[in-house]
Amino acid sequence: MLTLLIIRHGEKPGEEWAGPGLTSEGTPNDKSLVIRGWQRAGAWAALFGAGVGGVDYPAPAAVYAANPTGSASQRPYETVTALASRLGISANTTYAQDQEDGLVNELLGLTGVVLVSWEHKMIVEGILPRLPISSGVPPTHWDASRYDVVLRLDRSDGTTRFAFRQLFPMLLSGDSDKPLH
Repeated sequence: MLTLLIIRHGEKPGEEWAGPGLTSEGTPNDKSLVIRGWQRAGAWAALFGAGVGGVDYPAPAAVYAANPTGSASQRPYETVTALASRLGISANTTYAQDQEDGLVNELLGLTGVVLVSWEHKMIVEGILPRLPISSGVPPTHWDASRYDVVLRLDRSDGTTRFAFRQLFPMLLSGDSDKPLH
């Protein structure tokens, strides 16, 4: 069995959330999360790492994030650092944005529960189209203001295709329960 949980990185500078991007040490960096994004990262760590999410939000055995080295963004990695730490594992950063082919090929060979933190446009353009889905309709557009959705894909043993659904944990004020289209 393989369960993929795909999330977008946390909130970033230049959008509706005030303040600069900040590294985990508090140094301003426009490639990093804003305070609201760090709050979301903590909320993901609680949801997936403390068992408070129930069966819909299982603890991952592996966590993947876009490689932050030389990347246009540190945010996918920053979004999962607290979760990986809580779980006692390291986030796998083998693949950078624009290396979604390699990422998906690796993911398809795994079993268990795997969480992926990535940039929203590349989730819908580079990851989802490469996954064989038998039921459910994945979004083809990710609204730039949405950071609150979990895409869940489940593949049973002995099958090659995934059942897809969107989850809305409503972790922070202003989060929505409306599906992506």
